[in-house]
Amino acid sequence: MKATFLSPTARPGSVVEFMHGDQPQLAWVLEEASGKLRLWTINKRETKLPAARLLPWGGPVYSNNLNRQEIQDKLNAHQEKRGEIQASINVMELWDLAQGEMESAPLTWFADLLWDTPGPDHFAALGRAMLSAKTHFKFRPPEFEIWPEEKVQERMAKAAEEKEREGVIAAGQKLFKPMWNAHLNGAKYEAPTMEPELAKGLETLLRNRIADNLDDNGEKIWTAVSKGLPEHPHLALLLAQTWGVLPRHHNFHLDLAGYAWGDDWSESFSNEIDSLKKALSNETPEIDPTPFISIDSATTRDIDDAFAVETLDTGWKLSIALARPVAHWEFGAELDQAVFHRATSLYLPEGTGHMMPETLGTELYSLIQGLNRPALVTDFWFDRDGALLRTAPRLTWVNISANITYEEAEERIRSGSDKAMCAAHDLAAKLLEHRLRSGACVIRKPEPIVKVEGEGAQAKVDIRLKQPCTASELLISEFMILTNNGLANWARDNNVPLLHRTQAIALPVDAVGIFTEPAEILRTVKLLLPPTLETTPKRHAALGVDAYAPISSPLRRYTDFINMAQVQSFLETGEPRLDKEELDTLATHLGIRIQSVSQVQRFRPRYWKLVYLAAHKKELRSAVLVDESGPMATLAMPELQINVRLPKSMLGEKLLMGQRFQVRFSRIDPLTNEIRVAEALEE
Repeated sequence: MKATFLSPTARPGSVVEFMHGDQPQLAWVLEEASGKLRLWTINKRETKLPAARLLPWGGPVYSNNLNRQEIQDKLNAHQEKRGEIQASINVMELWDLAQGEMESAPLTWFADLLWDTPGPDHFAALGRAMLSAKTHFKFRPPEFEIWPEEKVQERMAKAAEEKEREGVIAAGQKLFKPMWNAHLNGAKYEAPTMEPELAKGLETLLRNRIADNLDDNGEKIWTAVSKGLPEHPHLALLLAQTWGVLPRHHNFHLDLAGYAWGDDWSESFSNEIDSLKKALSNETPEIDPTPFISIDSATTRDIDDAFAVETLDTGWKLSIALARPVAHWEFGAELDQAVFHRATSLYLPEGTGHMMPETLGTELYSLIQGLNRPALVTDFWFDRDGALLRTAPRLTWVNISANITYEEAEERIRSGSDKAMCAAHDLAAKLLEHRLRSGACVIRKPEPIVKVEGEGAQAKVDIRLKQPCTASELLISEFMILTNNGLANWARDNNVPLLHRTQAIALPVDAVGIFTEPAEILRTVKLLLPPTLETTPKRHAALGVDAYAPISSPLRRYTDFINMAQVQSFLETGEPRLDKEELDTLATHLGIRIQSVSQVQRFRPRYWKLVYLAAHKKELRSAVLVDESGPMATLAMPELQINVRLPKSMLGEKLLMGQRFQVRFSRIDPLTNEIRVAEALEE
């Protein structure tokens, strides 16, 4: 017997190893001819192989006269012995001894670290062990490269990631198909028991898919686990709901916007919030004596505006007080970045998501009756015709005389019992007249109030029309438009850059006025373009004003918050906080963020309206024809503020704008925003 361990003898009777399926495989040379071998493998199979493919360790060499059973016995004995030796090798300890000493070495160098007189089985076992340690060694025949520690850490992390990915894929493929079948059948799904980490990995995969923020690795996993499942746009959400990871009616729009619901997000900023509280408590301000009154919905907690009107011999003086949350605010801090990310408050049927931490937005800075609050007060003077004469903003503190509701204000105006309130309404009417003469497009339509009670599968939707308070709503609407327009012009005159909402388009004459009918509303809206956010003051066509810089809701919108800071800084120091170039940069990023968050406000109420309609699908609904251009017609349901499209052929031959129908629906899917009309009967 001759042991040529590191230069394997490729003649009949030799025990050799070669790579097969990423693993070393033991074999016996049956025949050799011109560098080509016929082998008998440990798996009892014959195979042909070029001698160049043999691993650089071999032996021993036996007689070539053995029969197949004797050959198999020899191979089995060596396989067992090599397995025992390999199990005793601590390959990580071997790497630890070798790394840093040299970049690569032959197998003999490593064997000398372990044994005095190694045999062929030792060399083979060591070679196998080092081949299996792919994170630490790289086999480049005839030597092994020794990875440095940094490379090892990188490869181990990658290997762990790969192992985790394989586990998630295997579990997902096994889990998701029966889960989807359960969803289709409306059956309750009982998930099999699995390792907590694996379950967490699958849950994270679904949540990230719903939020559309999978990385490249996540996309690969999702592609693998969803293979064979339908390409439903909300597949991940439906799987998560069937599994019980997410409740029914989960607001996936929040996930897409990356918007944290509720107020728990603010807990990590408790230190910054406490600092703001302390800074305000240390103030000893002089309180403006003006008797300000706020008008809001009964449920409003973030009160950011109030007013006071004084009738003069020459006209009116209107004072608008705005909450000033930028007092002592640290821009660029983590809390500021979080508020910027939220961008705006969300008022949804299931509740409110406040832009600011609730302890600040609904308490510390909210203009609550009887409490001292920092404010920006702007005084406006008008002549008897309601033409604006002068605008003067100032920083002060206020103590609101009363917080009243729209309904209370409406009663005071209608009854004439409150002269100041009536004077405020008279001024608001004058302001509206001026805007209409300037080309304003005013749309007035029913406002459905969507309320959701309960959560998940127990959620119930109720929709009722809001009782209009036309007088008090006109008052607040006109005063806020005035404030945003007046301060925009003041800022322009004083070279204070602000964020403006612009809509610099020319409206035709028939798009100017007050519109209340569904058909004329749709026709007019088609003529409008969405306003843009920019730092150059320009006309806002629909409002009929020459400039419009939102500042009236600093507790609810980050644009107003920034504009408030610009005005405060100028009044305090004579310089704005940001110059135009800095504000331009901010406007770009803020505009993108606002667009993302606004999708939640746009789509979520409609989702609940469709849930409501789906629950009452068999009932006939009143609808009015508002468009018949092309092969499809559009019907509006004013009491729900929902439009539906259907083939004109369903409505008959002669159609008139404003024609009313009774409609019934065949399919309503709130998740995919799908609503189909089954029949339409003329009223």
